[in-house]
Amino acid sequence: MNEQYIKKLIRLVEESDIESLEVSSWGRKVRITQRGEMTNGAATGNGHAAPAIAVAPNSAPAHPEAAPVPAAPAPATSENVHEVKSPMVGTYYSAPSPDADPYVSLNEKVRAGQVICIVEAMKLMNEIESDISGRVVEICVENSQPVEFGQVLFKIVPE
Repeated sequence: MNEQYIKKLIRLVEESDIESLEVSSWGRKVRITQRGEMTNGAATGNGHAAPAIAVAPNSAPAHPEAAPVPAAPAPATSENVHEVKSPMVGTYYSAPSPDADPYVSLNEKVRAGQVICIVEAMKLMNEIESDISGRVVEICVENSQPVEFGQVLFKIVPE
């Protein structure tokens, strides 16, 4: 990605109410996150927090997890359920295309870093990854449904 494109993305994040933006292209991934509170004093002159930028190769983790499978799944209680929330306002998609299988289904095991859905925001398809390993016990939204920032998308029991 070229420098002008990245600067344009930074301005987009600074001038909007979105918290983060992630774009992948040609094997490179750029994530721009606007921080709410600044402790190091690095804020822009317009009162907005300065965005943080991370650029990384677009590759999957090379270490698959090999954990023993428990005999019976633990009952899901509100104390041991992790909620995966939408990082932005957009449209939720359960699969990469209308004719493809969903990324995850109910009671399926997921691993940390695994893509579990897409949230489309401003014509950009943002892959949402699970931040923990576990079993999906609830899918809280329907395909093609609008979602809000912070809305619960999935409930996962950690394993």
